[in-house]
Amino acid sequence: MSKKITKRMQALLDKVDTQKVYDITTASVSVKSLASAKFDETVEVALKLGVDPRHADQMIRGAVVLPHGTGKKVRVAVFAKGVKADEAKAAGADVVGDDDLAEEIKNGNINFDIVIATPDMMALVGKVGRILGPKGLMPNPKTGTVTADVTKAVNNVKSGQVNFRVDKKGNIHAPVGKASFDAEKIKENVLELVKMINRLKPATAKGKYIRHAAISLTMSPSLELDAQELMDAR
Repeated sequence: MSKKITKRMQALLDKVDTQKVYDITTASVSVKSLASAKFDETVEVALKLGVDPRHADQMIRGAVVLPHGTGKKVRVAVFAKGVKADEAKAAGADVVGDDDLAEEIKNGNINFDIVIATPDMMALVGKVGRILGPKGLMPNPKTGTVTADVTKAVNNVKSGQVNFRVDKKGNIHAPVGKASFDAEKIKENVLELVKMINRLKPATAKGKYIRHAAISLTMSPSLELDAQELMDAR
Protein backbone atom coordinates (compact mmCIF):
# COMPACT_ATOMS: atom_id res chain seq x y z
CA MET A 1 0.00 0.00 0.00
CA SER A 2 1.43 3.38 -0.99
CA LYS A 3 1.84 5.96 1.75
CA LYS A 4 -0.77 8.70 1.61
CA ILE A 5 0.67 12.11 0.77
CA THR A 6 -0.31 14.79 3.29
CA LYS A 7 -1.80 18.10 2.19
CA ARG A 8 1.34 19.88 3.36
CA MET A 9 3.59 17.61 1.31
CA GLN A 10 1.34 17.88 -1.74
CA ALA A 11 1.50 21.67 -1.51
CA LEU A 12 5.29 21.44 -1.54
CA LEU A 13 5.29 19.01 -4.46
CA ASP A 14 3.16 21.48 -6.41
CA LYS A 15 5.87 24.13 -5.99
CA VAL A 16 8.63 22.25 -7.78
CA ASP A 17 9.21 19.71 -10.52
CA THR A 18 10.49 16.60 -8.75
CA GLN A 19 11.04 14.85 -12.10
CA LYS A 20 13.55 17.47 -13.17
CA VAL A 21 17.32 17.27 -12.76
CA TYR A 22 18.54 20.52 -11.22
CA ASP A 23 21.87 22.28 -11.56
CA ILE A 24 23.24 23.24 -8.15
CA THR A 25 22.58 26.98 -8.63
CA THR A 26 18.88 26.46 -9.38
CA ALA A 27 18.48 23.77 -6.74
CA SER A 28 19.92 26.01 -4.02
CA VAL A 29 17.22 28.59 -4.78
CA SER A 30 14.39 26.09 -5.25
CA VAL A 31 15.05 24.11 -2.08
CA LYS A 32 14.64 27.29 0.00
CA SER A 33 11.13 27.71 -1.40
CA LEU A 34 10.19 24.38 0.19
CA ALA A 35 10.64 25.60 3.77
CA SER A 36 7.35 25.00 5.58
CA ALA A 37 8.16 23.99 9.15
CA LYS A 38 7.97 26.22 12.21
CA PHE A 39 11.71 25.77 12.75
CA ASP A 40 14.74 26.55 10.60
CA GLU A 41 15.00 23.34 8.61
CA THR A 42 18.34 21.73 7.82
CA VAL A 43 19.44 21.51 4.19
CA GLU A 44 20.77 18.03 3.48
CA VAL A 45 22.57 16.49 0.53
CA ALA A 46 22.31 12.78 -0.25
CA LEU A 47 24.80 11.11 -2.57
CA LYS A 48 24.81 7.58 -3.98
CA LEU A 49 28.40 6.63 -4.78
CA GLY A 50 29.72 3.97 -7.12
CA VAL A 51 31.78 2.27 -4.43
CA ASP A 52 31.61 -1.04 -2.59
CA PRO A 53 32.10 -0.28 1.13
CA ARG A 54 32.72 -3.99 1.78
CA HIS A 55 36.23 -3.33 0.44
CA ALA A 56 38.36 -1.37 2.91
CA ASP A 57 39.91 0.74 0.16
CA GLN A 58 36.45 1.89 -0.93
CA MET A 59 35.22 2.97 2.50
CA ILE A 60 34.80 6.72 1.97
CA ARG A 61 35.17 8.64 5.19
CA GLY A 62 36.34 12.14 5.91
CA ALA A 63 35.59 15.65 7.09
CA VAL A 64 35.26 19.06 5.53
CA VAL A 65 34.91 22.55 6.99
CA LEU A 66 32.01 24.19 5.17
CA PRO A 67 32.75 27.83 4.24
CA HIS A 68 29.46 29.00 5.78
CA GLY A 69 29.06 26.39 8.51
CA THR A 70 26.00 24.23 9.11
CA GLY A 71 23.98 26.75 11.10
CA LYS A 72 23.97 24.37 14.05
CA LYS A 73 25.57 25.14 17.39
CA VAL A 74 27.82 22.17 18.12
CA ARG A 75 28.84 21.01 21.59
CA VAL A 76 32.35 19.58 21.68
CA ALA A 77 33.93 17.19 24.19
CA VAL A 78 37.71 16.75 24.27
CA PHE A 79 39.71 13.95 25.86
CA ALA A 80 42.97 15.61 26.89
CA LYS A 81 45.05 16.43 29.93
CA GLY A 82 47.65 18.95 31.01
CA VAL A 83 48.60 21.61 28.47
CA LYS A 84 46.40 20.05 25.78
CA ALA A 85 43.38 20.24 28.09
CA ASP A 86 44.11 23.93 28.66
CA GLU A 87 44.38 24.48 24.89
CA ALA A 88 41.03 22.75 24.32
CA LYS A 89 39.32 24.93 26.93
CA ALA A 90 40.86 28.08 25.46
CA ALA A 91 39.61 27.07 22.00
CA GLY A 92 36.04 26.85 23.29
CA ALA A 93 35.50 23.15 23.95
CA ASP A 94 32.34 22.60 26.00
CA VAL A 95 33.61 19.59 27.97
CA VAL A 96 37.25 18.68 28.63
CA GLY A 97 38.56 15.79 30.70
CA ASP A 98 40.17 12.35 30.84
CA ASP A 99 39.13 9.68 33.37
CA ASP A 100 36.37 11.93 34.68
CA LEU A 101 34.97 12.42 31.17
CA ALA A 102 35.05 8.66 30.54
CA GLU A 103 33.14 8.13 33.79
CA GLU A 104 30.51 10.68 32.75
CA ILE A 105 30.04 8.82 29.47
CA LYS A 106 29.70 5.47 31.28
CA ASN A 107 26.99 7.06 33.42
CA GLY A 108 25.10 8.13 30.33
CA ASN A 109 25.89 11.83 30.57
CA ILE A 110 26.44 12.54 26.89
CA ASN A 111 25.58 16.18 26.28
CA PHE A 112 27.82 16.81 23.27
CA ASP A 113 27.76 16.28 19.50
CA ILE A 114 31.43 15.65 18.67
CA VAL A 115 34.29 13.99 20.55
CA ILE A 116 37.93 14.94 19.97
CA ALA A 117 40.88 13.16 21.55
CA THR A 118 44.64 13.55 21.67
CA PRO A 119 46.47 10.37 20.51
CA ASP A 120 47.64 9.50 24.03
CA MET A 121 44.01 9.43 25.20
CA MET A 122 42.81 6.80 22.71
CA ALA A 123 43.41 3.86 25.06
CA LEU A 124 41.05 5.53 27.53
CA VAL A 125 38.57 6.45 24.80
CA GLY A 126 38.59 2.81 23.70
CA LYS A 127 37.14 1.83 27.07
CA VAL A 128 33.96 3.76 26.24
CA GLY A 129 34.04 2.87 22.54
CA ARG A 130 31.00 0.60 22.87
CA ILE A 131 29.01 3.61 23.99
CA LEU A 132 30.46 6.22 21.62
CA GLY A 133 30.66 4.02 18.51
CA PRO A 134 26.93 3.34 17.98
CA LYS A 135 26.23 7.04 18.49
CA GLY A 136 28.74 8.03 15.81
CA LEU A 137 30.88 9.83 18.38
CA MET A 138 34.08 7.77 18.26
CA PRO A 139 37.09 9.98 17.42
CA ASN A 140 38.89 9.05 14.19
CA PRO A 141 42.08 10.36 12.54
CA LYS A 142 40.30 10.49 9.15
CA THR A 143 37.91 13.12 10.44
CA GLY A 144 40.60 15.06 12.27
CA THR A 145 39.15 14.19 15.67
CA VAL A 146 42.22 12.26 16.86
CA THR A 147 44.93 14.90 16.90
CA ALA A 148 47.52 16.66 19.01
CA ASP A 149 46.38 19.98 17.55
CA VAL A 150 43.26 20.29 19.67
CA THR A 151 43.00 24.03 19.06
CA LYS A 152 42.61 23.53 15.32
CA ALA A 153 40.26 20.57 15.78
CA VAL A 154 37.94 22.47 18.12
CA ASN A 155 37.98 25.54 15.88
CA ASN A 156 37.15 23.44 12.81
CA VAL A 157 34.22 21.73 14.49
CA LYS A 158 32.88 24.96 15.94
CA SER A 159 33.14 26.74 12.58
CA GLY A 160 31.21 24.15 10.61
CA GLN A 161 33.12 20.92 10.10
CA VAL A 162 30.97 18.12 8.71
CA ASN A 163 32.04 14.51 9.17
CA PHE A 164 30.78 12.09 6.55
CA ARG A 165 30.93 8.35 5.99
CA VAL A 166 29.55 6.11 3.28
CA ASP A 167 26.99 3.58 4.56
CA LYS A 168 26.74 -0.10 3.60
CA LYS A 169 24.79 0.77 0.46
CA GLY A 170 27.20 3.43 -0.75
CA ASN A 171 25.21 6.45 0.43
CA ILE A 172 26.44 9.61 2.10
CA HIS A 173 24.09 12.03 3.87
CA ALA A 174 25.41 15.36 5.09
CA PRO A 175 23.99 18.68 6.36
CA VAL A 176 25.01 21.69 4.28
CA GLY A 177 23.21 24.56 6.00
CA LYS A 178 19.80 25.85 7.01
CA ALA A 179 16.77 26.97 5.02
CA SER A 180 17.46 30.52 6.21
CA PHE A 181 20.85 30.56 4.45
CA ASP A 182 21.27 32.57 1.25
CA ALA A 183 21.06 30.32 -1.81
CA GLU A 184 24.65 31.18 -2.76
CA LYS A 185 25.90 30.01 0.64
CA ILE A 186 24.02 26.73 0.29
CA LYS A 187 25.57 26.25 -3.15
CA GLU A 188 29.09 26.99 -1.91
CA ASN A 189 28.68 24.59 1.02
CA VAL A 190 27.46 21.80 -1.27
CA LEU A 191 30.36 22.29 -3.66
CA GLU A 192 32.91 22.29 -0.82
CA LEU A 193 31.51 18.98 0.44
CA VAL A 194 31.47 17.43 -3.02
CA LYS A 195 35.01 18.58 -3.84
CA MET A 196 36.27 16.75 -0.76
CA ILE A 197 34.34 13.60 -1.64
CA ASN A 198 35.71 13.76 -5.19
CA ARG A 199 39.25 13.99 -3.81
CA LEU A 200 38.63 10.79 -1.84
CA LYS A 201 37.57 8.76 -4.90
CA PRO A 202 39.25 5.34 -4.63
CA ALA A 203 41.45 4.27 -7.54
CA THR A 204 39.62 0.92 -7.49
CA ALA A 205 36.13 2.44 -7.87
CA LYS A 206 34.55 1.38 -11.16
CA GLY A 207 32.05 3.21 -13.36
CA LYS A 208 30.35 6.46 -12.47
CA TYR A 209 31.52 7.77 -9.10
CA ILE A 210 28.47 9.86 -8.14
CA ARG A 211 25.52 7.75 -9.31
CA HIS A 212 22.76 9.92 -7.88
CA ALA A 213 22.53 13.15 -5.90
CA ALA A 214 19.69 15.01 -4.22
CA ILE A 215 19.11 18.00 -1.97
CA SER A 216 16.25 18.49 0.48
CA LEU A 217 15.09 20.13 3.69
CA THR A 218 14.21 18.31 6.90
CA MET A 219 10.49 18.28 6.02
CA SER A 220 10.54 18.57 2.23
CA PRO A 221 10.60 16.39 -0.87
CA SER A 222 14.03 16.05 -2.48
CA LEU A 223 15.28 17.62 -5.69
CA GLU A 224 17.56 15.58 -7.94
CA LEU A 225 20.92 17.21 -8.63
CA ASP A 226 23.02 16.96 -11.78
CA ALA A 227 25.48 14.25 -10.73
CA GLN A 228 27.86 15.02 -13.59
CA GLU A 229 28.10 18.68 -12.53
CA LEU A 230 29.02 17.54 -9.04
CA MET A 231 31.62 15.05 -10.29
CA ASP A 232 33.22 17.88 -12.28
CA ALA A 233 33.58 20.04 -9.15
CA ARG A 234 37.25 20.47 -8.28
